[in-house]
Amino acid sequence: MKNVLPSTTHRVATYTNPEMNESIRRSTLETLSELEDAGEAEITKRIQKLDSEWDVERVVEAKAAMCVVGCSLFGIAKNKYWSFLTLIAGTFLLQHALLGWCPSAPVVRKMGVRTAEEINQEKMALKLMRKDFAHVKHNDAESVLGAVEK
Repeated sequence: MKNVLPSTTHRVATYTNPEMNESIRRSTLETLSELEDAGEAEITKRIQKLDSEWDVERVVEAKAAMCVVGCSLFGIAKNKYWSFLTLIAGTFLLQHALLGWCPSAPVVRKMGVRTAEEINQEKMALKLMRKDFAHVKHNDAESVLGAVEK
């Protein structure tokens, strides 16, 4: 299975149109450029905003859950054929979990929703700009991990 499925951190980007990936990267770069001369407080505010940003996984999971709940309610109230849609939603959710792609993923990416990896890359860049790691001695794994978790 390890060689068949894409890596967890890159599976969504692997199945995303390269132009869309580049567009999302450019948008991140623009945000970082705007904050190049910003003070520590402004950078911290952006990092806090990133902490609450929804990633692709969360959006896809929420959409699938809404579909399952809605179709189940219709299935109970109207007829059993609505339950068939829950099977479809579950199949797409499993496909997304394994491959990083499902029919709604391209739409979500086109909306500019980023992967957790893309969000974390921006956060790390902002922390470097804020000079969070200037005091860290890179020979101690514990201090490096502590600095990254800051």
